Amino acid sequence: MEQQREPIPGWARAFLALVDKLIWNAPGKPRIRVAWAVDFHKIFTLFIIYAMMNYYDNFTTTAWVYLGLHGIYGYCWLIKDFGFRDHQFNDRISLLASINLYVFLIGWYWITPWLLISGFIEPSGPVVFAAIAIHTLGVVTMMAADGQRHWILKYRQQPGLITDGVYRYTRNPNYLGELMLYAAYPMLAQHWIAWAIYAYMASYFLARMKNKDHAISRHPGWQEYKQQTGLLIPWRLLTGAAIADRLKQSPSHPEASINAK
Repeated sequence: MEQQREPIPGWARAFLALVDKLIWNAPGKPRIRVAWAVDFHKIFTLFIIYAMMNYYDNFTTTAWVYLGLHGIYGYCWLIKDFGFRDHQFNDRISLLASINLYVFLIGWYWITPWLLISGFIEPSGPVVFAAIAIHTLGVVTMMAADGQRHWILKYRQQPGLITDGVYRYTRNPNYLGELMLYAAYPMLAQHWIAWAIYAYMASYFLARMKNKDHAISRHPGWQEYKQQTGLLIPWRLLTGAAIADRLKQSPSHPEASINAK
């Protein structure tokens, strides 16, 4: 008898259905790999932001910091894409789907630097520090999570849950990392539109997280794993409960992990 799946909220199901219709199943012959469309965006973001700096003659320290964070993040993504690409990015989509990908999802990311650079925004030193800190932690968390998942899925012998490593206390460390790093951009821009774009992106990520819970809840051990982890925030790690878990664990008998899909 199949284990009862986690339900997907109606709003998340509707959001993902709309994205499927506009992007993944848009009319036209599938010629373009999703990775090509996304990588193009990552490569040219650096040059687009620098062009904004030239157009507005804004070469303030904040503008350079933003260029270094958002512009170079794209190349961090390329390292990940070339080293351990998510298999979904190998799917092919139509030209219309590629255009819709920019119009409805990734193209919005270019508005935030425009708000910062055109408005000559100068956040305080502590805000700049916080943005750099959360961006760095986010990139590392995302890269570590995607790397762990890729290599486990490639070499595991049986399907199941990933319950150790960076997945020990959060079921979505990759999305946690992305939400952290993308939060750095509206922090610097200091504009409500930038935060609205961030909220829109976060809603899409949340819908995908709910869909993932539905998919992986078919595996044995789901209820125990769900109780141990947060959907996004690693609460047991933040509250100190994780330290107690470690102290209870015998060094000579490490807890066995279950690989996940």
